[in-house]
Amino acid sequence: METIRIVILSLSALMLVFVGLMRLSNPIKTYLKNSGIKLEKDASLLNEMRGVAAVMLCAGIIIALGTFIGKLTFTSHFVASLIFVGFAIGRLISLKADGKPSKQISQGIIFEIVLGAANVFALINLWS
Repeated sequence: METIRIVILSLSALMLVFVGLMRLSNPIKTYLKNSGIKLEKDASLLNEMRGVAAVMLCAGIIIALGTFIGKLTFTSHFVASLIFVGFAIGRLISLKADGKPSKQISQGIIFEIVLGAANVFALINLWS
């Protein structure tokens, strides 16, 4: 089970660190390329986007630390569960309220559900 935990945390961390860094460094280009969303050069909007990106990056770093520091494994799975399940819930609510998003975002929902479920599974196994 230890190897499975490391794989789950590593994939979770890599996704959040990569997406966080890309959206933090160049949100306009990243959103257009990865989501098909065209952002305007609106300082308030970009500020919000970079804020969420920084949260994703920091969460990814905490999750990555759980692969190396045994005492942080529980915390890392907990943070990953909150982030991925939270994004999945928000996106599923938006799917119902706003309609079907682009193909890229739909694929993202699947990754978030899978990684969220995997982290919840690992968290439950750590706890029991």
